[in-house]
Amino acid sequence: MPAVLGLNFHHDTSACLIVDGRIYAAEEERWSGIKHNRTTRKGILTAPTHALEWCLQSAGITPADIDHVWAPSMRPTYRIGSWASTEEAELAAMLPTTLGKRLNLISHHTAHALAGYLLSGKEHAAGLVIDAGGSPLGADIATGRERITGYNLTPNSIDRIHQATPTVTPSPTGPARTHPSLGHFYRNLALRVIPPGNEAEGSMMALAAFGDPNRYYKQLRTLIRLGGDGRVDVMAPWGSYDPATPLQVEKTIWTAHSAGSKAMDSRADLAAAAQQVFAEAVIHVARHLRHLTDARTLVFSGGCALNSHLNGTLAEESGFEDLFVAPAPHDAGTAVGAALYAWNYILRQPLLPAPEDADWGPAPGSLPDIALPRGYRRLSGLGNRLIPATAALLADHHVVGWVQGGMEFGPRALGHRSILAHPGREATKTRVNALKQRADFRPLAPVILAEEANAWFLGSGDAFMNRVVRARHCKSGRMPAVVHRDGTARLQAVSRSHTAVRPLLEEFHQLTGVPVLLNTSLNLKGAPILRTAKQTIDAAVELGLDALAIGDTLILSPHVQLDAVQPAVSGRDRT
Repeated sequence: MPAVLGLNFHHDTSACLIVDGRIYAAEEERWSGIKHNRTTRKGILTAPTHALEWCLQSAGITPADIDHVWAPSMRPTYRIGSWASTEEAELAAMLPTTLGKRLNLISHHTAHALAGYLLSGKEHAAGLVIDAGGSPLGADIATGRERITGYNLTPNSIDRIHQATPTVTPSPTGPARTHPSLGHFYRNLALRVIPPGNEAEGSMMALAAFGDPNRYYKQLRTLIRLGGDGRVDVMAPWGSYDPATPLQVEKTIWTAHSAGSKAMDSRADLAAAAQQVFAEAVIHVARHLRHLTDARTLVFSGGCALNSHLNGTLAEESGFEDLFVAPAPHDAGTAVGAALYAWNYILRQPLLPAPEDADWGPAPGSLPDIALPRGYRRLSGLGNRLIPATAALLADHHVVGWVQGGMEFGPRALGHRSILAHPGREATKTRVNALKQRADFRPLAPVILAEEANAWFLGSGDAFMNRVVRARHCKSGRMPAVVHRDGTARLQAVSRSHTAVRPLLEEFHQLTGVPVLLNTSLNLKGAPILRTAKQTIDAAVELGLDALAIGDTLILSPHVQLDAVQPAVSGRDRT
């Protein structure tokens, strides 16, 4: 019984266990309740204690049964010749002795790349990893810190063929080291566009659709230089994390403190220009990798791969025939990549099938026997009647929490811990954004029956909601709640193997003729996706959802009439 373990000890702390070809994976934030499981002090490491414990229990094994343990390196500073062993010892000390003795390090970007490539189903691919910053190249190469990394990937080799490197440029105070981090570039701009208290990068991407990129494009374009061989230079200080330096564009000063005071149209224009300049730089590198590798598929990962609008542009303009974005491209996914490295390259096990879901985490558990708030009703033991009852609520434009099966791994709700709604009214988007305390300009995503995707969108999307596609004009009026200002949508396409939300989508399609639902994560503002049955009930009440479907139980809020679901509830179980 081969078993390998991947662990990430940094932000987005996570564990991934592969046993007999099955993935068990979870993020520590789902237990701590702290989004990204960020500690209060930079550089403090945390072990994915609860996530690891769940993986072991679910697989029915002990630490002694694990063949290999790998973790991504992430230390930003080091002494040549000593940093790897020092970090390895520090991480090993946080584990049970049996696991700590077996711990090995892999570079942060290599773990990112393999978390995509080894699940892509492709024999040959170019790998591209872009984020704020990784390790000093871990166990691969001992020069510089990873920022933009390109790979040529096959089942027998992991060739690092492109690496962005810092430059030293003159400055009034002497030579200055300039870091080429596109992740920091995008975040620095986002901090000056989006007021504090909001998710800066995601909000700026959404706001960009409302702006004119031409207004500020020339000024922002001077902050990035694109050179031969895929080179990207980001002008200081914008390639390093810098929340303090004012940005002057024309005669306007932009700072993190003044973002909220700027006119919305100016903020949107700056966001649009930042998105365009950012995308051009990424495409520049991708085209270089296409030339170097002659691969047909590009695998993209790292924090910048969370930018779904970028991914849509990359699919269209990179020169590759296919784009595969890692199911969990953020740092939690490095635990998956580390585990897959041990599974495929060390144990030489066969490649796992390309997944169509990421339900690798815990089930919600049994429904607690707790008293519901006054006016709420619980309809238990519905069995197969749950689906028609829930579809009837959605068809009547109610907003429903949907909690079914194993929890999603990664930042996207994939139909296991979701809030669902009818996509046919613009007002529904406004309502759901208000319930979740999100800015109204932020879009909400559609989930669709995979075989219907091409009839409703110009593109098929993917199973993990990682890229935008354009809505077909004739259909966009039937789903205004999930089509953004620029006519795009971050589409999740569910195959027939998706057991959690697929049957509900089919029922909704039969009722309405629309094979699409609005889908967003079931969580409170600033908190991670919820894990347990008790948490989801409490959240449904606090958010003011109309109903919550969990297991075979339907919980109705006081303002939903029982007759809205009575025909379905009174019917026989369908087999």
